[in-house]
Amino acid sequence: MSNDKKVVLVIGAGDATGGAIAKRFAREGYVACVTRRSADKLQPLVDEIRAAGGEAHGFASDARKEEAVAELVETIERDIGPIEAFVFNIGANVPCSILDETARKYFKIWEMACFSAFLTAQAVARRMVVRGRGTILFTGATAGLRGAANFAAFAGAKHGVRALAQSMARELGPRNIHVAHVVVDGAIDTAFIRDSFPEMYARKEQDGILDPEHIADNYWFLHAQPRDAWTFELDLRPWMEKW
Repeated sequence: MSNDKKVVLVIGAGDATGGAIAKRFAREGYVACVTRRSADKLQPLVDEIRAAGGEAHGFASDARKEEAVAELVETIERDIGPIEAFVFNIGANVPCSILDETARKYFKIWEMACFSAFLTAQAVARRMVVRGRGTILFTGATAGLRGAANFAAFAGAKHGVRALAQSMARELGPRNIHVAHVVVDGAIDTAFIRDSFPEMYARKEQDGILDPEHIADNYWFLHAQPRDAWTFELDLRPWMEKW
């Protein structure tokens, strides 16, 4: 392992926000380690980063499994480099009426969007405190601030992530670990929004939906902040979004 390498670990490196964050850090010289449950879906992102001159590694990993998380972090720290920045970016937004919600689906949403945040962030934090530095960033949503009709499961999970981030920030900040929570409020420029909500996607011409690259710029901004002026919570929304 080269001690000169700095690693960003992105849990949930999808085709939009997570991938954009990985590419943004790679442009700054960080080794991008990206995860999804399917490694095949990561290959285009890894190839793009490498084609641009960066270094990237894709890992198939289930963030809900403690043993898998421990193995992932150990492999990266041993074979690639120290994890200097960590991004948790798993969503699990599945709307459903509270009258129809099932216990099984409620639990799966919480497990994916909240419990996995605890497992992965804890594993990385244990490494960071030994070195006395690091950044831990959580992707949040409006649902983490207030619940809405038909979003009880997602709101519960995102409230939990925000509480986790607050607790970690208070405990780890004095140990030189910057923990921040990013509230992404609004539609993001993705194929899903384009195909499923064409009227909403039309706002793109007016800068009315979030550009993943611009979201990623803010994650880098948080990581690069001097510790005398750390931000805990940053909310990102288009100028026309109601809130």
